[in-house]
Amino acid sequence: MDPRNHSGIPVFLLLGLSEKPGIQSVLFGLFLSLYLVTVFGNLLIILAISSDSHLHTPMYFFLSNLSFSDICFTSTTIPKMLLNIQTRSKVITYAGCITQMYFFTVFGLLDNLLLTAMAYDRFVAVCHPLHYTVVMNPQLCAQLLILTWLISVLGALPESLTMLRLSFCAVIEIPHYFCELPKVLHLACSDTFINNVILYIVTGVMGFFPLSGILFSYSQIVSSVLKISTVGGKYKAFSTCGSHLSVVSLFYGTCLGVYLSSMWTHASQTGVFVSVLYTLVTPMMNPFIYSLRNKDMKRALRKLLCSVLSSQ
Repeated sequence: MDPRNHSGIPVFLLLGLSEKPGIQSVLFGLFLSLYLVTVFGNLLIILAISSDSHLHTPMYFFLSNLSFSDICFTSTTIPKMLLNIQTRSKVITYAGCITQMYFFTVFGLLDNLLLTAMAYDRFVAVCHPLHYTVVMNPQLCAQLLILTWLISVLGALPESLTMLRLSFCAVIEIPHYFCELPKVLHLACSDTFINNVILYIVTGVMGFFPLSGILFSYSQIVSSVLKISTVGGKYKAFSTCGSHLSVVSLFYGTCLGVYLSSMWTHASQTGVFVSVLYTLVTPMMNPFIYSLRNKDMKRALRKLLCSVLSSQ
């Protein structure tokens, strides 16, 4: 079928990871498996935390919300990719592309801000343990969560709304498996100066301040831990931050990898494969990091699985 649109509304074609017909079924099976692991892994984290009263603490409150955000983040791109492979169609509508870009940005920002809130939680727990329950009270946790959602929802609007002012050719081929904002901007037929300025401002602000907050929190944590005289005390203090630090490193490491790959290579296919790391691999790995490195999560997951098996 001819994908051209004669109504004046542009049609976007997602070229995907590969155009070779022979490996489409392999890609479908691989990404469906990874997507299901991501969804069920993060869903298990949410269920384990909600079902175990011992995990009703600020750290696990933010972790459960991070897992929910990871499910949504992955679901903005992978289901559409799988649908396109299954139906052998590359088409995504103009409205669908704008919507995908918006929600992809929302949940990407939400992940970033939740990691910052979790860093603050670890800072209070390690540096001010006697005041932890007073400072990290349920009201503050709820306010921080609302704030992260509010900033994410509003922060994603400028980039998406300014896309509406651009004009495109009748058929636009996007060398990606989802509507990634920079790639779509490069394909616009009109001037994108304002869009690029807004993109750099939002990326700079939403990247600099959360990362600065995380780095400051961990600088204070390291400073406090070094003052502890016993080795056991130092290990116990660091062990409470290990999982979060691993997730932060993975999140920012993959984002940095995507940025560097876009600067150092002009091969679009390389950038597409690197994008898989932060759109799918990072959300998939988070449950494994927290379940394998955290005794409380292991106990909660065993308890959840035992209750499920005993009820059958």
